[in-house]
Amino acid sequence: MLSVILFTVTSFIIGLSGAMAPGPLLTVTVSDSIQGGFRAGPLLVTGHILGEALLVVLIFMGMGYLLSSESASSFIGIAGGSVLIWTGIRGLRSGDESSGDIPAGGSVLRGAVISFSNPYFFIWWGAVGAALMYSGLELAGAAGLAGFLVGHWSSDLAWYSLVSFLSSRGSFDTGGRIYRAVMVACNGFILLAGLYFLTGGLAVIF
Repeated sequence: MLSVILFTVTSFIIGLSGAMAPGPLLTVTVSDSIQGGFRAGPLLVTGHILGEALLVVLIFMGMGYLLSSESASSFIGIAGGSVLIWTGIRGLRSGDESSGDIPAGGSVLRGAVISFSNPYFFIWWGAVGAALMYSGLELAGAAGLAGFLVGHWSSDLAWYSLVSFLSSRGSFDTGGRIYRAVMVACNGFILLAGLYFLTGGLAVIF
């Protein structure tokens, strides 16, 4: 039992180090929390976790090696980069308008789409995530796997909820310069990330 607890804590720390890295999901969490309040973070993470649950199933079906392959990385880079570019442009065009309260279902779906648009999401799960999953199984069977998933998903929920809380606490006038500047910065980052992933995916082909 102690070994499972320690493995869960280790999974939490490893997951937290990845969750804290700057990326599209972090940027979207900040922008959505400013517009929709604290609940945006947990809802976005719910979509993110649902996407990860799907990957766990695929890995168990023997598709883990495909997720980290060069061809898959290229395809995901092109498709995901295109989605992020569209998301960034759309956000920049509507940056002068407040979107108000964001529907719960929309945030969950947005969290899943943003996660699946990031090639490194698949690479991490195809390599690190799969290795940790099998380590948990070797350690304590189903209890070890559950320990990994609980630790990993708790790190995502804890970090993005904190980011969402801090972002929603700011006093942003949705018609003011600070709000517009933050929205431009967030959506500009998403656009640049999309271009980076797209060019990386195309580079593999050409």
